[in-house]
Amino acid sequence: MTQAHSLSNQFLIAMPSMEDGFFTRSVTYLCQHNADGALGIVINRPADLTLGNVLDQMNIESFDHKINQVPVFYGGPVHPERGFVIHEPVGHWDSSLRISEDIALTSSRDILEAVARGTGPRHLLVALGYAGWGKGQLEKEMLDNAWLNSPVNTAIMFEKPASQRWKAAVEAMGVNVALLSSQAGHA
Repeated sequence: MTQAHSLSNQFLIAMPSMEDGFFTRSVTYLCQHNADGALGIVINRPADLTLGNVLDQMNIESFDHKINQVPVFYGGPVHPERGFVIHEPVGHWDSSLRISEDIALTSSRDILEAVARGTGPRHLLVALGYAGWGKGQLEKEMLDNAWLNSPVNTAIMFEKPASQRWKAAVEAMGVNVALLSSQAGHA
């Protein structure tokens, strides 16, 4: 797969026909997509946790009420015990995957310590687990009309309430949600 065909730094938007309970009406931010498979973080499934809960479990002190109330998301069914932070700007953290000029995915403790101190990235989304696809799996699901892909919209990812992200992502493509069909169109 060439870089031009990579879907990294794009949204995967579940089609109405998606019957998998976890991915129904989900928006997934694709962090990595290459010939070996894909990795993404679901950005619209809030968990019953806040960043304050996570920081407490990690023995990181935060006295900022706003930071402590940041929602944590179910990022996907793979390794739900592992934490990931999608953030902007990129910064310099111990374990980061640079996705674009402005966005990175970090899984190291140092970013959470910086957030707790008030010196972390401007925008962040904290998730537990990730969504993963093996070689060719995502491409097959797309041919089966399970997903739409669109350019990332950071306002949707970082600012829009989670309950509005699926509809906002579809509408940002210029598509009327009511007109989405579960039928694949193959010529």
